[in-house]
Amino acid sequence: MHGFLVNRMSESIKGKPYIKEAKFWATIPGKPGYVQCNLCSRRCVIAPGKFGVCGVRRNIEGKLYTYVYGLLTAANLDPIEKKPLSHFNPGSAVFSISTPGCNFYCQFCQNWEISQSRLESGLYGEYYPPEEVVREAKRLRADGISYTYNEPTIFYEYMYDVSRLARKDGLFNTIVTNGYMTPEALEEFYPYLDAATVDFKASGDPEFYRKYMGVPDPEPIKQTLVELKKKGVHIEITDLIVPNVGDDEEKFRQLVAWILENLGDEVPLHILRFYPHYKMIDYPPTDVSTLEDMASIAKEAGLKYVYIGNVWGHPLENTYCPKCGTKVIERKGFFITKWNLTEDNRCPVCGTKIDIKGTYRKRYWDNFFY
Repeated sequence: MHGFLVNRMSESIKGKPYIKEAKFWATIPGKPGYVQCNLCSRRCVIAPGKFGVCGVRRNIEGKLYTYVYGLLTAANLDPIEKKPLSHFNPGSAVFSISTPGCNFYCQFCQNWEISQSRLESGLYGEYYPPEEVVREAKRLRADGISYTYNEPTIFYEYMYDVSRLARKDGLFNTIVTNGYMTPEALEEFYPYLDAATVDFKASGDPEFYRKYMGVPDPEPIKQTLVELKKKGVHIEITDLIVPNVGDDEEKFRQLVAWILENLGDEVPLHILRFYPHYKMIDYPPTDVSTLEDMASIAKEAGLKYVYIGNVWGHPLENTYCPKCGTKVIERKGFFITKWNLTEDNRCPVCGTKIDIKGTYRKRYWDNFFY
């Protein structure tokens, strides 16, 4: 019976281009047929025929396969500020792609139809080879490609192949990530990675991660950030503040202190408003005053660039000179409405250099707000 089932599994992957042998796995001595996935920091041990926690990587006959290579669930042209990336090629357009699956189980996920589809209705999507993604990005006159909406680590093989082609065609690559990629996976990928938005929830509170996200330990996120910094990848950080259960000011102070000590005072921090979604629809949106209090804490501690996100039209969507306070970039939501920097990204009043990688790229959508 076992051999029959193995043969059936082998047949099930034939002719399906989105199923490919995975990277970063190993056999386990003393456990025939079992494999260990070394792509994310969970390092799942996977029995024959079973999937890892992400729901998209399966052990077939003692080999690990990805089931989502090029299986796209979304493909959109976005402002880069939506990621959010406020200090990397401001105003640029990114072709954003995703697949099903995630290695976290966030009960408040706003993209749960994509990330948690493996639990609700199984895997789905439409296959696009890497060349077609780059071709479409160029057709849309995108400046780069963003791997986003669900956790891009879980479609690593596809992201890696697309990113190499994108780089050859003059496109930059960005990821929006929970930061759980292993050091060995990051080591292979970083030469093609230009910028990363790394997401914290509830300021990295371990209890919150265990209870509401199914994550045993958020510490690897910090290790990923340190490695990204060392490798010269542009970093921006978000922190989702969840009312009542993920809004502890002391935890937030600890996160800010860690950022200052390990990453420096110029790393942008985006403090995000929570909205009820998925399995936490009975929670209220975060009070804006709570976000403002935390922004004050971060600025008083020494962070130079602190933003409030998911509050359309808030003054802290804008960028201010950290020395004289002049508003140097004005935004409304994801769109730049006024650019007030010199050609070399200096404050026009005091001359302070604003830490922005790249230059402002005015897009057609900016005209909607002038």
